[in-house]
Amino acid sequence: MNLPTPAIVAERGVERLPRLALLLLCAAYVLPGIFGRAPWRNADLTSFGFMASIAQGHAPWWQPAIAGIPAEGGPLPYWLGALAIKALPFLDAPVAARLPYAFVLVGVLVAVWYACFHLARTDAAQPVAFAFGGEAQAVDYARALADGALLALMASLGLLQLGHETTPELVQLLAVSVYLYGLAAAPYRRRRSRLAVLLALPVLAASGAPAVACGLGLLGVLLNHRSSYGDAKGQRVWLLGALTLAVLAAWAFNGWAWRVRATLDVASLLSLLAWFCWPAGPLALWTLWRWRRHGLRRHITVPAIALLVPLVACVAMDGSERALLLALPSLAILAAFALPTLSRGFSAAVDWFSVFFFSAAALFFWLYYLSMQTGWPARPLANLQRLAEGFEPSFSLLALLFALAATAAWLALVRWRTARHRHALWKSLALPAGGVALGWLLVTSLLLPPLDYARSLAPLVGRLKARMPAQVSCLAASGQSLPTLAALEWHGGWRVEGRGMLATTPCSYAVISAGQPTPQGWQVIAQVTRPTDRSGSAGLVLLKRP
Repeated sequence: MNLPTPAIVAERGVERLPRLALLLLCAAYVLPGIFGRAPWRNADLTSFGFMASIAQGHAPWWQPAIAGIPAEGGPLPYWLGALAIKALPFLDAPVAARLPYAFVLVGVLVAVWYACFHLARTDAAQPVAFAFGGEAQAVDYARALADGALLALMASLGLLQLGHETTPELVQLLAVSVYLYGLAAAPYRRRRSRLAVLLALPVLAASGAPAVACGLGLLGVLLNHRSSYGDAKGQRVWLLGALTLAVLAAWAFNGWAWRVRATLDVASLLSLLAWFCWPAGPLALWTLWRWRRHGLRRHITVPAIALLVPLVACVAMDGSERALLLALPSLAILAAFALPTLSRGFSAAVDWFSVFFFSAAALFFWLYYLSMQTGWPARPLANLQRLAEGFEPSFSLLALLFALAATAAWLALVRWRTARHRHALWKSLALPAGGVALGWLLVTSLLLPPLDYARSLAPLVGRLKARMPAQVSCLAASGQSLPTLAALEWHGGWRVEGRGMLATTPCSYAVISAGQPTPQGWQVIAQVTRPTDRSGSAGLVLLKRP
């Protein structure tokens, strides 16, 4: 029985989002943050430490390590950064390591767009046919929803920081997005879809998420088993092959490191879901409600299974935001199918909230920038200098020009959206996505110097180096965290001993955490702290053999 769909869309509702505007928006989202900063703690710095250790020859390619401590999970994400560092010696190593991850983020955006496009082409997803014609055509409708899915993904707050790091989770996100495309395109692109699933699951396993890969693969086999599309049924063999490769990849890279935690803070989990998945999460819930009579149709079940597995992983890992990151592509696709069912009042509420929120945020960023450059108003600069001891503002004409261009583009977008009623399906997500891109670009241009000073461990290592002789090449740092060890190796340039006892280390200098008792046979030279550490609890104590 063919039930009428809740989507009622006229031809004017599938107006195409201008390609140049979409490309500029994607560039404004992807490119900021690549240049002009050091690796940030914690995960970003740790991942870069593994990449640098491979590129510098301090660790083997098969087993990346920082200060002798091996990485957990597969080495594939670290290979990307290490290869870029070695291939681009004329660039700073952190910049070179970020470049392939910028392409990974672009791949995520492209895969989500095409996955939603093919799902929206299915018969069950089509809008209601009008009695006298005038309804949206299938391809135009699919393109409009795909534009909406892309905007929903870029508007998601959870992707903002994690999507601009050089961490294994971003490679996992690409693998999940490609897997979604493989399932979605099975009825239309047989060879490409089979190749997509065959690559996605092993890459996911080799990037540190073998359990997620196996869960997605098994659900994909069940989904295609009951599909009415012949090519989708034929994909089952390829999925089983991809599952086998994923298991082998996890075994080869020793990736079966279970990180399930025993406790779960429900309040923290709900809070994480609320902000991390905004605004795609609420729209996805609305989709599941409005399309509830079509819940077993392919355009709902494909993103639903790719949403279920990361959610289970997030809960099993005590509300891990990095596990929840893998749910964002599915949420964005589900959010796109809510767009044809939204009322005009709801769309207007989203628009005005976005205008006020992101405009206020932009004004706040410009106010701090004005205070840093001119001293007026005085309080923002005083707050920065109090929170980041030793920070000195700097001026960059290029950063100012980019920030001015982004602000002008935001004002033009607001004027376009509010000038008169727009009929395009993706209109409700234009301001949220544009506002997130605006905020990210302003932060990584106007406020990058204080942010980098606060988030980097370079100032801490610099304070440590100032109290050590220049000829020191070895530093014992047993018991320190991986980000700290990575910072000591990269920013300090020392050979760091991260394992073993201080009593047996060949190094004449060592560091311990602040508050720890001084080991026998060592004397305290100095204690250093991060500029943003007001309590001193996160500082390091420099020791020397007498």
